[in-house]
Amino acid sequence: MINCTIFFILTLHLVYGDLSYSIPEEMKAQSVIGNIAKDLGLDVGTISSRKARLDFEETHKRYCDINLGSGDLVTSERIDRETLCGKKASCVLKADLMLENPLELHRVSLHVQDINDNSPKFKKNVIEMEIGESAVTGNRFSVEEAHDADIGQNAVQRYSLQKNDYFVLAVDSKKVQLLLENALDREKQKEMNLTLTALDGGSPQKSGTVVIHITVLDANDNAPVFSQSVYKATLPENSPLDTVVISVSATDADEGINGDVTYDLAHVSDDDLNVFSIDTKTGEIRVSGVIDFEERNSFEMRVEAKDGLSLTSYAQVIIDVTDINDNAPIINLKSLSNPIPENVSPGTEVGIVNVQDRDSGTNRQVRCSIHQSVPFKLVPSFKNYYSLVTTEQLDRELVSDYNITITATDEGSPPLSSSKTVQLSVADINDNPPVFEEQSYSAYVTENNKPGSTLCSVTARDPDWRQNGTVIYSLLPGEVNGAPVSSYLSVNGDTGVIHAVRSFDYEQFKSFKVHVMARDNGSPPLSSNVTVSVFISDVNDNSPQILYPTPEGNSFMTELVPKAAHGGSLVSKVIAVDADSGQNAWLSYQIVKSTDPGLFTIGFHSGEIRTQRDISESDNMKQNLIVSVKDNGQPPLSATCAMYLLISDNLAEVPELKDISYDEKNSKLTSYLIIALVSVSTVFLTFIIIVMGVRFCRRRKPRLLFDGAVAIPSAYLPPNYADVDGTGTLRSTYNYDAYLTTGSRTSDFKFVTSYNDNTLPADQTLRKSPSDFMEYNNILVFMQKYIPRYFFPKVFHWQLSFHCLYFAFFFLWFNDTSTRKGSACQCLNRSMNLFKSTVTFNMRRVSLSD
Repeated sequence: MINCTIFFILTLHLVYGDLSYSIPEEMKAQSVIGNIAKDLGLDVGTISSRKARLDFEETHKRYCDINLGSGDLVTSERIDRETLCGKKASCVLKADLMLENPLELHRVSLHVQDINDNSPKFKKNVIEMEIGESAVTGNRFSVEEAHDADIGQNAVQRYSLQKNDYFVLAVDSKKVQLLLENALDREKQKEMNLTLTALDGGSPQKSGTVVIHITVLDANDNAPVFSQSVYKATLPENSPLDTVVISVSATDADEGINGDVTYDLAHVSDDDLNVFSIDTKTGEIRVSGVIDFEERNSFEMRVEAKDGLSLTSYAQVIIDVTDINDNAPIINLKSLSNPIPENVSPGTEVGIVNVQDRDSGTNRQVRCSIHQSVPFKLVPSFKNYYSLVTTEQLDRELVSDYNITITATDEGSPPLSSSKTVQLSVADINDNPPVFEEQSYSAYVTENNKPGSTLCSVTARDPDWRQNGTVIYSLLPGEVNGAPVSSYLSVNGDTGVIHAVRSFDYEQFKSFKVHVMARDNGSPPLSSNVTVSVFISDVNDNSPQILYPTPEGNSFMTELVPKAAHGGSLVSKVIAVDADSGQNAWLSYQIVKSTDPGLFTIGFHSGEIRTQRDISESDNMKQNLIVSVKDNGQPPLSATCAMYLLISDNLAEVPELKDISYDEKNSKLTSYLIIALVSVSTVFLTFIIIVMGVRFCRRRKPRLLFDGAVAIPSAYLPPNYADVDGTGTLRSTYNYDAYLTTGSRTSDFKFVTSYNDNTLPADQTLRKSPSDFMEYNNILVFMQKYIPRYFFPKVFHWQLSFHCLYFAFFFLWFNDTSTRKGSACQCLNRSMNLFKSTVTFNMRRVSLSD
């Protein structure tokens, strides 16, 4: 390897700074030219992080590169100055040094210095010359010069001629001529061989030789003469083969064979011989190879004219190649950020584009643009560099990939263009919360469901990608009927399927709401909520409950039916409710068994027991009815109750219902009897005093005996039952007149007639007449029936009968004087009968066992 000194020249600017280096040709690959980092005043880490790189103009070869680890500028391949620049005195390689973030451009010039790597070379190994013996001493004979690819001092500097008796070497303005010192004598020597040596000025020096074969001829006095010493021509590049470039012409004053001139190319390199050829007869120089302005824009050749006796002369031919627009622009993507986060702000630089055109002049001017409707544009930066920047906010969920076609068009005629497609992907960020497919969800489940059963499924979509779009479902904390919502429902975190944790009871609650949250896996996570309404549908899982009559223990329900009751008379009513709803709570009543099947009937939906015909003497006094209450569910559920009816007008006529056995435990009732008697007597005396006071104060004012009818006390109804019309449940407006009963402990009255708002309006009064005193009996029955029922043990009912007798007496005594005495006596008589029969009946009940 030739050791050469590296010359270094550096001029540094902040932007558009120039770096200049001088290097010898033929350096080995990876030879250090200089340190870019040091010359720019940057540290090595900055050179690497800013992606420093070189782009050479007008060539695809990379002669040198940057070592990012050390910042050194090193050769990438062998650089041959002769190949790059030929005979040009200055050979400069120009490159762009580009730094990113921010974009910074520096011009780098590499001055390639010539070294003596080429020897002088003659076109031929033997030069044939014919010189007439008549040549005069002092004549000069031109000889083809040697060609050395090197330049300057390394080119051919001198020639030397082998010592002989006839010729010496004369060199003038690089013309090599043989000077005839002594006259030739063909007879002594008709031919000779002389060695011509060409020497360059390099170190070490190199040389080339050629043998000049001289044939001594008879005299040829005139050499050919060219019409011009220099010929110039202009040739467009890409000219077709065999195109005539120029014609040279030389004349010879001699005649005959001495005047015949032939042409040849002299002092032409092998490359030029492949491009041009000359017609030896006409002197036309034609194109024989490819003419490319970008490879070489001019040619210099010497044309030789020789006559028949080998006298020669030379002319110079200069051919300038003109550029045509034959190169389309080349688009180079120098840098690209891919993928791009979708949250980058408009105006963000995502890539750097470089455009090159090998043509020159206007053919080299290039316009670069994007014609697509994409949120990107090209912004001119330095020289032929463009920045690819965003123009608006990106949204990966709308467009995730962009194919951006960049088009570059030059200013030639016609213009040439090229395109390059840049593929850009948009990177996802978590900017979208999950969105449920519906605004709210409804789930329907029948009660008594199995735990773990599926109620419904919620679905939320998240248009984000991968973990940002992965949706996880969960229940928001809350309470349902005071219990955590998690004790009722659960949701599958992956699928959104909602399951029941427990079995639901429609009678406990009919519906409830929960909130489901959908959360993605982004950072930070985003979420949204939706309301899920759960509706529980009823199933027929509750049998009808009979409120009246209600059997307790071994007692039985007994109702008293007057013997004079006519067909269609209301004698009692079965009251039942069903905890279910809808058709599952629609109740129907049916007598499944009776002592006399044709005597009583029951309302199918009302439960009212009525006589089908008039009661006759032949009818059995004791009537036993078994009533079935059935709901309308599928399958239907039912309940039954027993009701005992006694056909009698007087309690004294009531036969023994059963054998009564005395239990020694009843001996304890004596003390209870004394306490109850004192309590009842105190209440009764207080009531008499109040009645007497009222009667004296308002003696002369007409008074409504009783407004309305006796209503069933509200305390008699069981709690948690709503009033449902038409379903068999108790109506709050159903009123009945009460009569004396002889039945069980829980129901001691029967219903005979009913009143409603049409029968007896609230603003009307009852005027007393002889028949009005029948109502007094009702008052007595009410007192006998309800006061002991709610305040005293039922075994003491007979005590009230005694007090009822006094009440009847005082009531008649303080009544209006217009009342007929017969009616008063009749009422008093009935009160005494009532007392008698009640005492008799209740004495029997004292001994009944529970």
